[in-house]
Amino acid sequence: MLMPKRVKHRKQFRGTMAGKPTRGTKISYGEYGLVAMEPTWIRSNQIEAARIAMTRYIKRGGKVWIKIFPDKPVTARAAETRMGSGKGAVDYWVAVVKPGRVLFEIAGVPEETAREALRLAMHKLPLKCKIVAKADLEGGEEQ
Repeated sequence: MLMPKRVKHRKQFRGTMAGKPTRGTKISYGEYGLVAMEPTWIRSNQIEAARIAMTRYIKRGGKVWIKIFPDKPVTARAAETRMGSGKGAVDYWVAVVKPGRVLFEIAGVPEETAREALRLAMHKLPLKCKIVAKADLEGGEEQ
């Protein structure tokens, strides 16, 4: 599972997911990408499940880049615990994703293989996504 090696602060506030992403909206490494269509938290195990689905489908061919990292700790209290006595322990790590963010990139495989691998990864994630080619995203940005 992905998580930071060290953090400055062990626990964080929940924060907000309003607005658009300031970076990570272009395909920079691969030829095809998976772009988020809605704001959400993506857990580290969901990122790992999507990565495994893609790499299994492309069978040692091509390359996959993960463009998001779960660096936000989410705390949880034990079940049936009374109120009070502080904030819970860190339960899992999430990546905060805003609409327009590129989640995964893939290169080195034919277009239909790349699209199918990204489609399989999309089913592992808790949000609506779209598959884009590098040419489509660049053309849309300039106009």
